Amino acid sequence: MMEEYPVMEGAQPIFFEGNEVGVLVSHGFTGTPQSVKPLAEAYGKEGYSVACPRLRGHGTAPEEMETTTAQDWVNSVEQAYLWLQERCTKIFIAGLSMGGTLALHLAAKYEDVAGVIPINAAIDIPAMENIVETTDDRYIAAIGSDIKNEGIKELAYDKTPVASIEHLIGMMSRVHDQLSQIRCPILIFVSEEDHIVPPENSEMIFNTVLSERKELVHLENSYHVATLDADFDIITERSLEFIVAHSNAI
Repeated sequence: MMEEYPVMEGAQPIFFEGNEVGVLVSHGFTGTPQSVKPLAEAYGKEGYSVACPRLRGHGTAPEEMETTTAQDWVNSVEQAYLWLQERCTKIFIAGLSMGGTLALHLAAKYEDVAGVIPINAAIDIPAMENIVETTDDRYIAAIGSDIKNEGIKELAYDKTPVASIEHLIGMMSRVHDQLSQIRCPILIFVSEEDHIVPPENSEMIFNTVLSERKELVHLENSYHVATLDADFDIITERSLEFIVAHSNAI
């Protein structure tokens, strides 16, 4: 049976079978694997096994996203995590925006997570709560492509389902309450100027997790989609150093 909503060109999931160190990489709200593809490929080039799923309802049409729930998005990353568990002895989890939120959820849930790398992770976005409370519209404008580097575009929806924002708000609240359960090493990246997720979110994560080894890295030349922006090399280099430092398996 043909899918009602075909997958956008460039939105396909990315899976590499490499060594026994695995890295799960998650894209964000209304986005696609395209937004984190360079990071996933950088990890794969180093020989790691990589799972970068397409979150359910993403990379097709806003109308499909509208029918999915936060649990569907959680299920998408959990399936990728289980795929890595079958192949790897150490697993790290990285995520952009809501992908960072999902990464934090997995780090709180699974004790065997070797390290977590949230990038502009979303925990509290008052502007989105305000939208839900004040609009009667079914959709609002697009929120993708907040990128400082001119000429680079994120493959994301051209409109945002308000029903999906409600699911995001609920999930952020639940993950906020889980932060104190996180004890694995954590490397947090935060853009100093972000027009989607307030940078204070990353400060809150840093201050709340109980990880003994934690670091907050400020990105000075990127907006929200930092994985496609000018600080990409910093994210890649620092996260690879983090993975090496916290992984004994080669």
